[in-house]
Amino acid sequence: MNSSKIQAGVVAVGRGATVTFFAAVAALNAVRFVSDGRYVVPISASAVVCAVVLLVPRLRWPVAPLVVAAVTAWWGWIGTLLMAVVLYDLAAARRTRAAGLCVVAVLGANLVGYPPTRLWHQQQYITALFIWAFAYVVGLWIGSRRRLVRALAADVEHLRVEAQLREEAARVAERSRIAAEMHDVLAHRLSLIALHTGVLATRGDTLPEPVAERLALLRGASTEALTDLRGVLGVLRAPGAAPHGAAPNRAGAVPAPVPGDVRQLVDDARAASQSVVLTVHGRPEDAPTTHRLAVYRIAQEALTNARKHADGAPVTMTVDYRAPATLVEVTNPAGRPGPTATVGSGYGLVGLRERVSALGGHLTVGPAGGGSWRLAARLPHPADREENGTEENSTEENGTPA
Repeated sequence: MNSSKIQAGVVAVGRGATVTFFAAVAALNAVRFVSDGRYVVPISASAVVCAVVLLVPRLRWPVAPLVVAAVTAWWGWIGTLLMAVVLYDLAAARRTRAAGLCVVAVLGANLVGYPPTRLWHQQQYITALFIWAFAYVVGLWIGSRRRLVRALAADVEHLRVEAQLREEAARVAERSRIAAEMHDVLAHRLSLIALHTGVLATRGDTLPEPVAERLALLRGASTEALTDLRGVLGVLRAPGAAPHGAAPNRAGAVPAPVPGDVRQLVDDARAASQSVVLTVHGRPEDAPTTHRLAVYRIAQEALTNARKHADGAPVTMTVDYRAPATLVEVTNPAGRPGPTATVGSGYGLVGLRERVSALGGHLTVGPAGGGSWRLAARLPHPADREENGTEENSTEENGTPA
């Protein structure tokens, strides 16, 4: 915005200097070439009036063409330069018909103009036509350039707004995905509570009466909570998508919604001839469920981007589930673009940032030196989560891809 204002100010100053110079030239020509001194003041005053109407933006159309054309029609070649400014403005505004009418009117009316400065005297009209044609061509070029710049600026603004909307849509989609995933997890656990309290309630004759009443109350509360959860968060699921495990099966067991398995993801990538080295520290159970889901999404996005932009390059992935934070790091050297390098929305990383930020973590994406690429995330564990001292370290390496 500041640069456009500065540019507009420079253009205004340049125009003001040009018009003032042309008006001064008209006044000086009146002093030098008009023998009758009585006409010097009227010619100078006419030049000043033309300069004013040319410099005031509101008077440039249609007042300026009428005034300058009238002055030039009467005083002849003295107003040639000021008339050139009018034709420049008309050409820049694509008012071709108005420019032609002004030239025809000036040349026709000047046949009865002031004789000493008449355009038809000593064929002065030839010089005037050359100057006006030059000003008109320059005006056409400047006008086309201005319209092109405005069109490009409008396109850039449109693309900026579209990018913002797409980025916001990616964030909303990621938040919806997180809510849907947590719906599955919470629904599973509430179903387990309702199931076990129901089993215990069937043995109420062997339990003390207060305990049986509490179990009945707990079962009713868990069932209502499960119904409310499905009503509030279930709408976020894609149409036709079935819950991972919110309802009991025929055998009466509630299948748990299993968070994405990074090992299975890596195995699938290796089956597609992608070289991946996976190192896992700790157990997935050491991290909250939300962290395990985030780790799966990060690994999935990193492997996909590696296939797109560094096809054939080996990928190194490290996952650490241990407290105090879940850590994920994926690196790969430079490689050739894959066949699907131009496919995709390009907003996968936006969704990852939204997910990591929602968990209070930090996502780092960028070059890692030597042409390699690094994607790393740190997800702090909740403060009240008990640390699990059990640690499991494993390293999986993929040899030569099949």
